[in-house]
Amino acid sequence: MRRGREERGRLRGEPPPRWARLAPAVALVVLVLAQVLTPGDVELGYFLAGLPPVAAFAYGAAGTAFFAALVLVLLGVPGLGVTHAPQGSDLATVAAVGLLSVVIAWVRRRRDAQLVSVRTVAEAAQLAVLPPVPERVGAVRCSGLYRAAQRGTLVGGDLYDVRAGPFGVRALVADVQGHGLAAVGTVAALLGAFREGVLDDAGLAAVATRLDRRLASDAAAAPDGHPELFATALLLEFPPGLDLVRIVSCGHPPALRLRGPAVEEVAVDPGPPLGLGLAGPAPPPVTELAVRTGDRFLLHTDGVTEARDATGHFYPLATRLTVVARDPAGLVGAVWQDLVAFTDGGPRDDVALLLLSPDGPA
Repeated sequence: MRRGREERGRLRGEPPPRWARLAPAVALVVLVLAQVLTPGDVELGYFLAGLPPVAAFAYGAAGTAFFAALVLVLLGVPGLGVTHAPQGSDLATVAAVGLLSVVIAWVRRRRDAQLVSVRTVAEAAQLAVLPPVPERVGAVRCSGLYRAAQRGTLVGGDLYDVRAGPFGVRALVADVQGHGLAAVGTVAALLGAFREGVLDDAGLAAVATRLDRRLASDAAAAPDGHPELFATALLLEFPPGLDLVRIVSCGHPPALRLRGPAVEEVAVDPGPPLGLGLAGPAPPPVTELAVRTGDRFLLHTDGVTEARDATGHFYPLATRLTVVARDPAGLVGAVWQDLVAFTDGGPRDDVALLLLSPDGPA
């Protein structure tokens, strides 16, 4: 995890880690001292020729040129005692290595700048598709966490959203077929359809039907024909002025309700996944549940519950919630940290967690 953070930092234009910048200077001091302390027939000074290439990984062209020039001075001036018998051909080789290192450092800096630009644009585009969930939407407090399986991306095949509209606060958690950047187009289409349904559709089942039509239409319009394109989804609605929640499940893992110290799966009548003809004559069933003060609902994708440990056991989310819920840092973050520890490094699939609290802290 630390290595991944360092790599993302470099791609965002942050300076190299301190150890990388100190390494050439430390190596320079060590080699000079070693040469001074060795007998006259032992030659160590020309190991200094390796310092400019090392500096090229941490410094720009100017910094690398400084190290190259310093090495040439130390090797070319006999009175300094760094080398016992400097030869013109050897110094020419060291100078050529230094010049090549400067070129490498210049090219690396240009490539780093290009990567920063591309990364910035990619992050802006992905965050436009799946922005962070706000802390409060209407009368519902929210807390979300998203981790894409594909390294270096912010959006994969999972999605969530919480929106307020004329019919109350509505939430969506879904998992489209596939993961990584290949699924981002489908994610964007479903989110767009959901946001329209929040404003236009009076019933939660109608929102699910809209999502199904969107997915089926995209599958039919795909150049290669994609009849197997589908997504599982869970939709929640908190109508205004009513202490209840409406839930529609389209083949998705059930939500978990936290009521005090108790954790239980919310039993609903499941419908088929989106994209399999749900928009036909049989709309998905809607389940209504009473909401008490302090109730919290945790929605998740199967990247959580299908994550395995080293022995092949699945992550027991409902069981672990009773333990991690005591973490003062927040339930969603505590679940993620527990999941990373359980899987020894993190799950291999996209992960989405969404905690909804109608009348309490998220």
